[in-house]
Amino acid sequence: MLIIVKAKPGAKVTKVERVGQETLPFGGKEKLVTYKVSVKERPVNGEANDAIICALAEYFKVSKFRVSLMSGPTSKQKLFEIK
Repeated sequence: MLIIVKAKPGAKVTKVERVGQETLPFGGKEKLVTYKVSVKERPVNGEANDAIICALAEYFKVSKFRVSLMSGPTSKQKLFEIK
């Protein structure tokens, strides 16, 4: 499953919220669910991305090794795959 994540690093609390759906930017018919993920870690040396992976793994109740960052490592909008 692919999801879009809007990252909020440096938040006071870590949380995952489902916020809606978006169409793939290249005109695909498949719709992706969008989530807002707030994490306490700052975007330094990939710490925020690691924290987002852990938060998504806990939210979807899977191992963190089943959560992969597909695109957007330095962007606030990211694409993740949950296996």
